[in-house]
Amino acid sequence: MGRLLGLPIEASAHAAEIDRIIILVHWLMALLFVGWGAFFIYTLIRFRQSAHPRADYAGVSSRLPNFAEAGVALVEAMLLIVFAIPAWASRVGAIPPEDTAVVVRIVAEQFAWNIHYPGPDGKFGRADIKLVSSENPLGLDKSDPAARDDITTINQLVLPVNRPVIIYLSSKDVIHSFSLIQMRVKQDAIPGMSVPVWFTPTRTGQWEINCSQLCGLGHYRMRGFYSIKTQTDYDSWMKEQEATLGS
Repeated sequence: MGRLLGLPIEASAHAAEIDRIIILVHWLMALLFVGWGAFFIYTLIRFRQSAHPRADYAGVSSRLPNFAEAGVALVEAMLLIVFAIPAWASRVGAIPPEDTAVVVRIVAEQFAWNIHYPGPDGKFGRADIKLVSSENPLGLDKSDPAARDDITTINQLVLPVNRPVIIYLSSKDVIHSFSLIQMRVKQDAIPGMSVPVWFTPTRTGQWEINCSQLCGLGHYRMRGFYSIKTQTDYDSWMKEQEATLGS
């Protein structure tokens, strides 16, 4: 149904659930548009000046509009209680254990995505704002043993398919919005905060990372790319990155 309505492909485990909510909301909006539009046309004809040259200060006594508004409110409450709140709870409160997931740090800045992998030891190295430079955008402290094997890229995120992914988002300057449309992921990156977001890719491919928050004059060029690879291809890519650390 999502593809019929022009939605992007579903490439994560929770994408179908998000699309179902989007479709239901749009059906409700379509129903309201037709219903209230028809009612508006009816009132234009029913209460036209030629049919009622003198004002009626008593007004209409029908309670149908009240019932219609109550019905709309009930449907909206059902969308929240039955669909939206359970989806929110399952996405926010059920972050998988880090030892079963691929964990990545992403630090946004004007106008790039800095991506940080923990390396073979599975530990993120220490970062210090005083060490931030054009050559070291994440401010990694290379004297920290845990940082020596860390892998960093700019605007290039690579992940394996069919494994949970946990991304910790933060920002160096202003608020950005990390958006992976095909994964149905969108989360603000806020200075001073590390915000987790997680998902499970179910399809291989390459797509764009978008910034969905106006973040400055160069916002239009804050584009990155993310690739979802098979586990074998992901492992090969990681080995290639590890090989470049000693060069």
